[in-house]
Amino acid sequence: MTASRNPTTADELRGAGLRVTAARVALLETVRHGDHLGAEAIATGVRDRVGHVSVQAVYEALHALTAAGLIRRIEPAGSPARFEGRVGDNHHHVVCRSCGVVADVDCAVGDAPCLTASNDRGFAIDEAEVVYWGTCPNCSTPRGA
Repeated sequence: MTASRNPTTADELRGAGLRVTAARVALLETVRHGDHLGAEAIATGVRDRVGHVSVQAVYEALHALTAAGLIRRIEPAGSPARFEGRVGDNHHHVVCRSCGVVADVDCAVGDAPCLTASNDRGFAIDEAEVVYWGTCPNCSTPRGA
């Protein structure tokens, strides 16, 4: 009996048809270990792991990894793009109006897409994107309480 082996980050990049570089490995791992990070935070995480990398290289890698389906790009209204490693499901997000923190929210009911359009206008819908807005627990707690 052979022990099953989890694919490495490099294996996943190769499997997606992408060239394996130290920066791409570091970027994918930074996104997966982060929490809805923006490009600047990702660049900092990559630099902490591999040294210098240009912001342009980070943006190019983010585009390639998003196109390959290894990461997901979200853009809450009024915020810069953020990236997450949770892919392959149709989850949604909740965003704090005060500090901008983003958290995952699983679909309430049903299969993907979680919502059925009242009129699909002929589209073959395969995903529904819902963003819940509110105030996070840290921002809703009165100061000094």
